[in-house]
Amino acid sequence: MHVQEWLEQVPAVSIYALVGIVIGLESLGIPLPGEIVLVSAALLSSQHGDIDPVILGACATAGAIIGDSIGYAIGRKGGRPLLAWLERKFPKHFSAANVASCERSFQKWGMWAVFFGRFVALLRIFAGPLAGVLRMPYWKFLIANVLGGIVWAGGTTAVIYYIGVVAEDWLKRFSYLGLAIAVLIGAGSMLYVKRRAKKAAAEAEAAAAGPVAAEPQPVGVGD
Repeated sequence: MHVQEWLEQVPAVSIYALVGIVIGLESLGIPLPGEIVLVSAALLSSQHGDIDPVILGACATAGAIIGDSIGYAIGRKGGRPLLAWLERKFPKHFSAANVASCERSFQKWGMWAVFFGRFVALLRIFAGPLAGVLRMPYWKFLIANVLGGIVWAGGTTAVIYYIGVVAEDWLKRFSYLGLAIAVLIGAGSMLYVKRRAKKAAAEAEAAAAGPVAAEPQPVGVGD
């Protein structure tokens, strides 16, 4: 059975559930490719009429908001020992340097770190638990969490869906030429993103290796 035929037989509800669960677990603090799953599902919805992009976006939004809220509760209860445990379990994502970098963002931006953290892979994992550990007032966290979840999940679904619709029509007109150009653009974008991520990681390591700054006060998040 071809992949295309298999995808056509997958119930739409399974796609909705998969997106909601993966994004929810990622927002909770478990390193999972939530953005990749959402983008893939949104692109799939542009090619298959059985998958409603509105329902897909709603499921993604719900998963993001609920997952972040659970992560906040776990972080508030677990405190600093929770971060140490996460570092042992997921050293690549919850290393001391990454935690310090995200903590500086929270101290500087407060609730906006939760909102804009939706659009940054590392902060998307940290946002809920770290906000709880730093004891950010829940009402501030909730506002940023809900607005960020709606804008990120709903916006990503809408943008990718319409790009998929336009790209499909465009590829039908230009056939293999369009496909080749699309592959080149995709490969170039991937290389650019990887290069930016590598540069950001190097800067974070350099900052962590530099002079140790004064430890931020947790109360600053709630002010």
